[in-house]
Amino acid sequence: FFFTASPKQPNMAIGKNKKLSKGSKKGGKKKIVDPFTRKEWFDVKVPAMFANRNLGKTCVNRTAGKKIASEIVKGRVIETSLAELNKNEEDSYRKFSFRIEDVQGTTCLTNFVGMTFTTDKLHSLVRKWQSLIESSVEVKTTDGFVVRLYAIAFTKKMRGQVRKTSYAQASQLREIRKKMAEIMKKAAQDVDLKGLVSKLTAESMGKDIEKACQTVYPLQNVFIRKAKLVKSPKLDVAKLMELYTETSAEDAGAKVAAAAAAP
Repeated sequence: FFFTASPKQPNMAIGKNKKLSKGSKKGGKKKIVDPFTRKEWFDVKVPAMFANRNLGKTCVNRTAGKKIASEIVKGRVIETSLAELNKNEEDSYRKFSFRIEDVQGTTCLTNFVGMTFTTDKLHSLVRKWQSLIESSVEVKTTDGFVVRLYAIAFTKKMRGQVRKTSYAQASQLREIRKKMAEIMKKAAQDVDLKGLVSKLTAESMGKDIEKACQTVYPLQNVFIRKAKLVKSPKLDVAKLMELYTETSAEDAGAKVAAAAAAP
């Protein structure tokens, strides 16, 4: 007869296995705290050139140590539709961007930093059988802001034209781009940033370009599709506050009308 010895079972120390230990308080549920209880809310205002001056609210963590809430919120860029600013649904395809420059109490004062068209608007303008013309230029306003403007235009059929296509020649495209750059420079160099924003709102530059290029080739759907603030001077709180001075509706309307009528 043969006898086999059974293998020895390892001796486990009692209480060493943490998974088997009962009554351990380690790793219990943490107390869930709503993060918004630590937030502080600020009202965001836009300059007085728009009908609706309340842009909304923004939140930031409360002041703790060296992290000051009013300093953290500075520099935030907020984007909104021109339809909300002017209470006109026809301007919903244009988006304006504002940057928070100064904080007074719980009110954030902003300034213009850019304007763009929505993607669906740009796509709706592009069609077959016509030429697309674009031009860009950097201009400096009277108060020291450097803004890059982008213009877009499309050719259209001449009066009595039978031909299906309306393509412009290379020489005509160069001439139109040259006129675009000249009109944008002339319109922006004689005004401050507030005046430039008023012209962008009234679309006066697009109308001037369309009128000036009629002798070269008839155009349609001429717009300043984008404006970008490239460089701004050192913040002057006094000049920023001038943008928030109340103006009557008649004065505001007269300024916009004058900007639209200016050559």
